[in-house]
Amino acid sequence: MSQTEQRTLTPETPEVSVIIPVYNEEAGLAALFARLYPALDKLGTSYEVIFINDGSRDRSAAMLAEQFRARPDTTRAILLNGNYGQHMAILAGFEQSRGEIVITLDADLQNPPEEIGKLVEKMREGYDYVGTIRMQRQDSLWRRKASQAMNRLRERITRIKMTDQGCMLRAYNRHIVDTINRCGEINTFIPALAYTFAQNPVEVDVAHEERFAGESKYSLYSLIRLNFDLVTGFSVVPLQWLSFIGVILSLGSAGLFVLLLIRRFIIGAEVQGVFTLFAITFFLLGVIIFALGLLGEYIGRIYQQVRARPRYLVQTILEARNGREVVEVPRQDVVQAVQTALNPVGAANQNVNPNVGANVDQEAGQDARHGAQS
Repeated sequence: MSQTEQRTLTPETPEVSVIIPVYNEEAGLAALFARLYPALDKLGTSYEVIFINDGSRDRSAAMLAEQFRARPDTTRAILLNGNYGQHMAILAGFEQSRGEIVITLDADLQNPPEEIGKLVEKMREGYDYVGTIRMQRQDSLWRRKASQAMNRLRERITRIKMTDQGCMLRAYNRHIVDTINRCGEINTFIPALAYTFAQNPVEVDVAHEERFAGESKYSLYSLIRLNFDLVTGFSVVPLQWLSFIGVILSLGSAGLFVLLLIRRFIIGAEVQGVFTLFAITFFLLGVIIFALGLLGEYIGRIYQQVRARPRYLVQTILEARNGREVVEVPRQDVVQAVQTALNPVGAANQNVNPNVGANVDQEAGQDARHGAQS
């Protein structure tokens, strides 16, 4: 019997937690709701859905509030006070999750919610981490080729084996999630971090669909930064490569110096050789600048980590406690907006506690200090 089956599950401790970061997904949220909840109801087990609004500028937050009112028994919504990035939003969901099986899912419906059951079954078999491989990817050719190249480079550098690192439909057991929560890392890549803690990982094939609405929130620059975080966050191999390149260039420079010295005594001075020396000098300067930039990236990450600032701040939490809807609002300027979204005329089963929310920001800061952007 697996750990999941041994645990006594209650409404307060569901078996499955589904974490969905949301950033400007107004156009697709209704379709997500229509497919997600029936798929989870078919699991025949207790579950919770945690939406994290990552500073959306459209009506995403209001739609999450409406969905919370429609399904308060299984829905929780965390509204962050700014845009912190997909992985920080997922970490916010991890810290609020209660399930033994924690599943991450994108809100764009490219990963069908109906595939969640496949991951849950694998977790029940005793695996502690279930990765996924997108079959027949509905992405552009350059995105697929770039992803394949980065997969190979990442595996070579970090020794972390993930066939499809870009697919966020994944499942983690409670132990891995709790371990990640204790890390307090600022620059991280959650699937890779979880892989380092997993003892019995597995991968499964999942379907992949075209994006329901809108465009990807990852620009080319964001994808480069994300992969750079992945490489520098889990390996010092790039620094070792630079050291090796430095040794090779030093030996090559010494050999070139000896060669030029011999030519000077045998043939004499050659004015034409000045341009060759300039080319070599500029090449070496380029290598030095690149090395300084890479070293600066590592030092910058250390600097961000030792400052121990909160990784994110929670603005509002919508959840049900003891059968009643509760809104935790740390900021007074959003009280009216949340009440308007949640309370139609005549609704009287709502508790608003502005003081509780203040503790949410404090707890987020304490978590970051203890341990230590979609």
